[in-house]
Amino acid sequence: MADADADSRPNVLFVLTDQERYDCSAPEGPPVETETMDRLSSEGLRFSHAFTPISICTSARASLLTGRYPHGNGMLNNSHEADAIRPNLPSELPTFSELLSESGYELSYTGKWHVGRDQTPEEFGFSYLGGSDKHHDDIDRAFREYREERGVPVGEVEFEEELYTGDDPRNTGEGTFVAAKTPVDVDDTRAYFLAERTIDAIEAHAADGRDGPFFHRADFYGPHHPYVVPEPYASMYDPEAIDLPASYAETYAGKPRVQENYLAYRGADGLERDHWAEAIAKYWGFVTMIDDQLERILTALEEHGLAEETAVVHASDHGDFIGGHRQFNKGPLMYDDTYRIPLQVRWPGVTEPGSVCDVPVHLHDLAATFLEWGGVDVPERFDARSLVSLLEVSRDAADGTVGADDVPEWPDSVFAQYHGDEFGLYTQRMVRTKRYKYVYNGPDIDELYDLEADPDELQNLIDHPGYEDVRRELRERLIEWMDETDDPNRGWVPNVLRNAS
Repeated sequence: MADADADSRPNVLFVLTDQERYDCSAPEGPPVETETMDRLSSEGLRFSHAFTPISICTSARASLLTGRYPHGNGMLNNSHEADAIRPNLPSELPTFSELLSESGYELSYTGKWHVGRDQTPEEFGFSYLGGSDKHHDDIDRAFREYREERGVPVGEVEFEEELYTGDDPRNTGEGTFVAAKTPVDVDDTRAYFLAERTIDAIEAHAADGRDGPFFHRADFYGPHHPYVVPEPYASMYDPEAIDLPASYAETYAGKPRVQENYLAYRGADGLERDHWAEAIAKYWGFVTMIDDQLERILTALEEHGLAEETAVVHASDHGDFIGGHRQFNKGPLMYDDTYRIPLQVRWPGVTEPGSVCDVPVHLHDLAATFLEWGGVDVPERFDARSLVSLLEVSRDAADGTVGADDVPEWPDSVFAQYHGDEFGLYTQRMVRTKRYKYVYNGPDIDELYDLEADPDELQNLIDHPGYEDVRRELRERLIEWMDETDDPNRGWVPNVLRNAS
């Protein structure tokens, strides 16, 4: 372990959202009000090509904790489901949080965990401040007690404007709960409560006056469905003014059969354009509500004199289809809707305000980044690269943009995978460069997209003769990555890919 000067290491405030799309806070995205996320971008570095290693909650969060791809940490699908391949994270794997705790950081955590069925953040170096829900992690009663004290117990509120999947989207007894308006005040929402607990942690650190730095992680339960929001967020966006995503034109021609099957499985085949517009309006309202809670947290940092010595990171575990490709939630579809994620880092005195990084990075690269900030050596078993060099070079980047020429040693592609969820096991691997995306689908046709010509990923070019060289190169990259990361499928998939080229 490297020597760490406790006086110089930054505090870290890490805000992770649940199923937040990249485009919601992107300059070229839809008209979602994200003033605080935009502020982080204007005061720090925004990553325009950040990707999750897998688009499912437990697996992505386990990768973030361990710095390893899911096939390396064993958490291949959601831990709370009956078909979980592993219910808990293997105890022998090093995690960034345990290593930071050993190095002198004071770690606290509030909100969603969802890494192991029987494990809690406290088993990984954090003190847990509450805010769990029953569905994913029934860790404590803090939020339920908060609501009871305020006279609005959880589960005893009647929602309005409810929307469900299925043949009748207004039938509360059918399908999956998609969206609704709740009559409670903003102060009664879980988002507000999680921000409040985070502010408590900031105040406690400021009051203690400790020499050691703190690391606080705030995990919001949203904007994951059901998109349930109070006023003013429930009516902030007019469904009639919303344009559906261009990929709503999806026909599934030339695509893996599982994609169209997912419409019926998720019940999304019963949702019409007006239903999607209504759901999108609630989703955007959810994003804005969380953004406003983030503003409260940043204000607390400033009021307690901690802003200049605290690195702030905002990211999401993965995205959400919310009508993209006519899909709901996520699944065995490796589109950017669910694999591209927001990532902003404000590191006072280091990151160039308003800079943008265009080189591709992974969500779990943050594990190595947190360790470098803490002066801790990154374990060799990590499949992650620290982002610190990218953050530092932003000060000298031309036009405020960190590109491939600024960091020639940085890889120009990212990789991802998927192993299935409650629909059943389904092997996928992905390699993505700035222009191209290749998806290996074990039981079906592969996919190839030219993202420059087709940013909405509507045309599968896997058999196009004009892309033969691209297809071969990306398959070779995938083979190399499988070897480097000890992918268990490397014993037979490389031969399949070479024979298919």
